Amino acid sequence: MAYEEILYQEDGPIGTITLNRPHDGNMFTERMCHEIRDCINDIRRETRTRVIVITGAGDKFFCTGGRKDGMQDTTLYAGVLPTLEMYESIDRLQKPVIASINGFAVGGGNVLQVVCDLTIARESAVFRQVGPMVGSFDAGYGTWYLEDLVGKKRAKDIWYRNPKISAQEALEMGLINKVVPDAELQSATRAYALEIAERGAFALASLKSAFNARHGGVSGLSRMAHDLLLRGYLDSQEHDELAAAFAERRQPDAGKFGH
Repeated sequence: MAYEEILYQEDGPIGTITLNRPHDGNMFTERMCHEIRDCINDIRRETRTRVIVITGAGDKFFCTGGRKDGMQDTTLYAGVLPTLEMYESIDRLQKPVIASINGFAVGGGNVLQVVCDLTIARESAVFRQVGPMVGSFDAGYGTWYLEDLVGKKRAKDIWYRNPKISAQEALEMGLINKVVPDAELQSATRAYALEIAERGAFALASLKSAFNARHGGVSGLSRMAHDLLLRGYLDSQEHDELAAAFAERRQPDAGKFGH
């Protein structure tokens, strides 16, 4: 697909989505949110890639939040920046998603990296939640998922006090996974992704579903059952015997159940 506000490229088993609005802090727009969602939904349907990386264009910003410019002036859903569709698509994707932080990850940009499965950052990266400073908040992914990473008290401090957090501080509190020298971010991200890509794709998909099921409720459980467990059952003798018996209008052979 052709995109206007993101870039997408593949390098062997790695697919990389780049937020491509560096002139404006790589801020989300309505179009960017939809493009990320659509790109990830396309990735769901292909087997070429096994790990996805999300990063920002330029050398200063990963993402510094969102803009509603050009959106409908309404209190209905059409007037809300569709960030949830983007976060949900990351959660639903069966492949691990790595955030590669090349600069400031602020507001919705920090929530985006929190939602990703793993985060690698360059030493000069800065993380911050600024919602209460600018009359905004994220009372969902940005709070629950952050609490999972750093604990309730620290998550509240991040949201209530809005401190700037260095990459090293983020690493020490569990907000991110890895810090590398600025000049090594791209090569280190690639090595990180390739290491994960060598693992079993089905096992990784199962683990991601298991981690997400707690917050996903019935949706998380259904995804584990439908996307993963059901496939194994459809290859079983029990399934084959039941399907054949139904088609042949006969009683199934229960001796084949459980095999």
